[in-house]
Formats: sequence, structure tokens, C-alpha cells
Amino acid sequence: MPVPVRDELRSFKSLQAKEKLVLGPGYLDSGYVLVDEMGAARNIKQLRRRAYGIMALLGLRQVRLHDARASCFTYLADMGVPDHVLARWAGDTNVRTTKRRYVTPGVKGLRGAATVWGGLHGSGDDIPGVVRDCEI
Repeated sequence: MPVPVRDELRSFKSLQAKEKLVLGPGYLDSGYVLVDEMGAARNIKQLRRRAYGIMALLGLRQVRLHDARASCFTYLADMGVPDHVLARWAGDTNVRTTKRRYVTPGVKGLRGAATVWGGLHGSGDDIPGVVRDCEI
């Protein structure tokens, strides 16, 4: 886990512990990470509104949360994280489900395809098995 993410999660956990002390038995200990000050899980509308606000504040392009999630899983897959770990992280029991929903070809995967495609109208120097300057 990246250090800044770890540090923020620790800080958030500390804040939640303080909120729990203040509310006592009124605090809903749901077990979720993204909760309000009373411990209740946030719904998707609240998460989306909060995420879009942060994106705007940081001057980032607004992307759907599902697309951001897919980008994260694609990145992890491109970096060599095993499929079964991705599935577990996504909360899926089937690796194929995770790959179908979230993992899309990234730049690395597409670069190879672009090289092959370029060989169709280029010199073909960098493609094994391509014969140059042949007459048909």
C-alpha cells in the first residue's frame, strides 16, 4: 500500500475512533471504512458527490467511480498482481468476473497491438515473419 494512502487511512481510523467515543452506544459499528460521523455506511450517491467534489477541487477530469475502479484494477493487473488477488480485492469469487468487469487493455497491452498494426502499412522491420519488398 502506498505510504500516503496508509497514512490517510490511519488518520481516518483515528478520527472514527474519536467519533465512536463521543457517540458511545449511538455509534453504528458497521465495519465499513467509508462511513459518516455516526458510523453508517455512505451510499453511492454520497460517495459520488464527495468524489466529484474532490476531483473538481484538485482540477482533475471528472470520471465515473466505476471507471476509476476499473483503471485501478487494470493498473494492478499491468503491474503483475495475480488474478486471484485482484478478484479477492474486488470482492469477487470468480477471477473471470473481475477481469471482465474491471480489467481492460492498457497502454502496455495496446502498444504491442499497435506495433503489429503499424507493420501492415509500414516497413514491417520490427515484426517477425514479415517479408519486405515482396511482389504479389
